[in-house]
Amino acid sequence: MGTNEIELLQQLNLQHLWLPFTANRQFKAQPRLLVAARDMHYTAHDGRTILDAVAGLWAVNAGHCRAPIVEAISRQAATLDYATGFQMHHPGAFLAAEKLAAIAPAGLDRVFFVNSGSEAVDTALKMALAYHRLRGEGTRRVLIGRERGYHGVGFGGISVGGMPGNRKTFGNLLPLVDHLPHTHDAQRNAFSRGQPQWGAERADALESLIALHDASNIAAVIVEPVAGSTGVLLPPAGYLQRLREICDRHGILLIFDEVITGFGRTGAAFAAQTFGVTPDLLTCAKALTNAAVPMGAVLVKREIFDAFMTGPESSIEFYHGYTYSGHPLASAAAIATLDLFRDEDLFARGAALAPYWEDAVHSLRGLPNIIDLRNIGLVAGIELESIPSKPGARAFEAFLRCYRRGVLIRTTGDTIALSPPLILERRHVDEIFGVLAEVLRDLP
Repeated sequence: MGTNEIELLQQLNLQHLWLPFTANRQFKAQPRLLVAARDMHYTAHDGRTILDAVAGLWAVNAGHCRAPIVEAISRQAATLDYATGFQMHHPGAFLAAEKLAAIAPAGLDRVFFVNSGSEAVDTALKMALAYHRLRGEGTRRVLIGRERGYHGVGFGGISVGGMPGNRKTFGNLLPLVDHLPHTHDAQRNAFSRGQPQWGAERADALESLIALHDASNIAAVIVEPVAGSTGVLLPPAGYLQRLREICDRHGILLIFDEVITGFGRTGAAFAAQTFGVTPDLLTCAKALTNAAVPMGAVLVKREIFDAFMTGPESSIEFYHGYTYSGHPLASAAAIATLDLFRDEDLFARGAALAPYWEDAVHSLRGLPNIIDLRNIGLVAGIELESIPSKPGARAFEAFLRCYRRGVLIRTTGDTIALSPPLILERRHVDEIFGVLAEVLRDLP
């Protein structure tokens, strides 16, 4: 990058933009701007190369600016820029849905397109409520989430989510919501490799909530198979299976939020396949288009879809949707991304590297301030002891120091979360954990 480009960026007026989930005043005092990307790396505004250890935001699973995706978007933009999905549509949306259904867990072969993970969650919750009403069980209105869960920032997602920071500004949004306890057991499961062995019984808390609300009033349970945004919290062995059994016994729909875990992150196309548990509805987004164009989806069991297909054929079956549902550019990006995942066998490639990744994660054990290490597939959570009265400060300092050394990580509270693109190689793993080890040794 030339001197003129650096000077131009330095002259940007930063005051008008309100950044999401960001300490705006701190950022604008010392901005971190990314101006280009390719494969595993970003280029910063000062010309430095930054190794992306978080796939943008759990999203760029095929690596940055991949030619097949870029070319597909460009062709589509020059051919058909927009087509409404209301009583009309375009071929690309149908092809994208077909390709997505082909890699989905068995039975989840109906696809409703949205524009983000937040929209996917709110859509899935509405589907659950409407489904029970259609079946004559309109009393099923209670939605159950989980502590330390993150389901986006829509009214529904915040309500079933379990992150206090996302709720304190707005108060209670939806009524008739309750929460399961989280799955993290620091005493018994610290430094587990893969799924922890203790904690399947935490799913039994659902039976207590059923006793409180009565099954006839509960519509759905929504969980992330792996809770990402709250620090990579893994499901104990047998936990998801037990949730599935309880939901089946009481006629409750089970929703998996796979916005983070979808598209190879845990070694299979979806975490549902990794863990061998199929939900009734599954939300996805992020890596669906390799983050090149915003898009999300809800994957739905056929019998749920069929319940809506009643009444006169000319009637609208589901009064819900978005202007940009199945947008032509997003559909083109999804088709190219799903083809790239297939052609380069990226899910298997990520799974093959997972043991090397796991060893690298646990090589950090014993460094100062580390109180837990967690991993599954190409995901890692590195939990640091908090500085008294300064929660999150230690991990954020690690983020800044890693960035200065050319590695982009992500932090949530005092946990460092890593989720690199699936095109990762061993040399990238070595660089990520080499820099992390140096930073962690020197942290206050």
